[in-house]
Amino acid sequence: MDAAQQTQWNELKARWREIYDLTGAAALLHWDQATYMPPAGGAARARQSALLERLAHERRTDPAIGRLLDSLEPWFASQPPDSVEAAHYRKMRKVYERATRIPAAFAARFTEHVANTYMVWAEARPANDFKRVQPCLEQTLVLSRQMAEFFPGHAHIADPLIDMADEGMTVATLRPLFETLRRTLTSWVAVIAERPQVDAAFLRRHYPKPQQLAFGERIAAAFGYDFRRGRQDETHHPFMTKFSHDDVRITTRVDEHDLANALFSTMHETGHALYELGIDEAYDATVLDAGASLGVHESQSRLWENLVGRSRRFWEHYYPALRATFAEQLADVDLETFYRAINRVTPSLIRTEADEVTYNLHVIIRFDLELELLEGRLSIADLPEAWGARYAESLGVRPPDDRDGVMQDVHWFAGPIGGGFQSYALGNIMAAQFYAAALDAHPQIEAEIGQGCFTTLHAWLRKNIYRHGARYTADELLRRVTGQPLTLEPYLTYLRTKYGEIYGSLEG
Repeated sequence: MDAAQQTQWNELKARWREIYDLTGAAALLHWDQATYMPPAGGAARARQSALLERLAHERRTDPAIGRLLDSLEPWFASQPPDSVEAAHYRKMRKVYERATRIPAAFAARFTEHVANTYMVWAEARPANDFKRVQPCLEQTLVLSRQMAEFFPGHAHIADPLIDMADEGMTVATLRPLFETLRRTLTSWVAVIAERPQVDAAFLRRHYPKPQQLAFGERIAAAFGYDFRRGRQDETHHPFMTKFSHDDVRITTRVDEHDLANALFSTMHETGHALYELGIDEAYDATVLDAGASLGVHESQSRLWENLVGRSRRFWEHYYPALRATFAEQLADVDLETFYRAINRVTPSLIRTEADEVTYNLHVIIRFDLELELLEGRLSIADLPEAWGARYAESLGVRPPDDRDGVMQDVHWFAGPIGGGFQSYALGNIMAAQFYAAALDAHPQIEAEIGQGCFTTLHAWLRKNIYRHGARYTADELLRRVTGQPLTLEPYLTYLRTKYGEIYGSLEG
């Protein structure tokens, strides 16, 4: 790189740093809106969020970035395809070309709309008032279709929305994958339903909030979450957010009559945070300072929440401490009873509280519904009834109201309709694939988990996944780390083994 190219590269990095910082400021506004902001601040917050999005989008689509990318292309093309430099160029070009398809005015309008919709949802859901949020959701659908139409030439209207979250994935690739999952999981749920059920009633005793929060934070720290670079707060719908390389925060939701809710929510969001905190410092404030995809991100949250946090080995170490924290509530509950309870399989209404066997059925229901909405085969007005019918068909339960039905997830009320839910199922599949590779490299990991030690696992994840940030696509990362493309077998083997041991053979 000669002196002139170095100057251009420095200018390009400075421009991306501005975009990065504007995005971080917008994330801070959203975090405040979802945690501490007074309800009356919603309208102003929507306006402020829209302004930041417009400013970031204008910088993201500035023709000067296109000229710099064009000018530097020969130098980047001369670099090894697997180099960090080549990855920077590919990612910047992808982000720039995608952003230039979307007008800045539309980006600002969409951001303001979903910020307002979130505030309506936050009040409408507790009141079980879908009619109140319905007009907002109808406009979200219109805007989601418009967003997809900025990217013509796709086989399905949802494809560009899916690609924004999980590059390379399409409706055509996801439908057969999800059909195999649906068929297998439905048969296992039917088998389990015929077996003696696990008693989990004790999880609904009274567990005071302060002790729940403290125990969850103790686990987060043990996993490796650095509270000097983050914090935990409460919200309506838990999430992880990143303001900068050294400010990555998590949230949780506490129910004093549900011990599992906040505990596993904290583990889940900690997994997301560990990913972001583990990205190579050299990528700070660059286009690579992010996860490879939403699916890969979800794989890390589900890995720590489920493959670690719901394992017997984990609780062999931590159950005595939990029992000491809640001595009265857990006095009559032994380790085996607790382990089986937190892994109880039963059809339920709430996705975020679903067990591992039924969880993906919740995801597939949402995926199918949003495709029908985008295709125009389903209206927003008919969505609550369609939601209830799908739950009755797939899980044998029907929501008694919209609060625990169509309004339970924040996603459609804080973002587009389409392109989000598939990441959860992909994350479950990839989590098992990555974890199997980690165990293959370090068979002692599970024994260490049984001693409350997560250093080897965390170090392996950091070396093989976290530090790379967005350097690789999800498919490239999977192949590098596991030697295979996305495959269901490790995930199904994990579920079959674990839940076969709890309930007996799942083959019927």
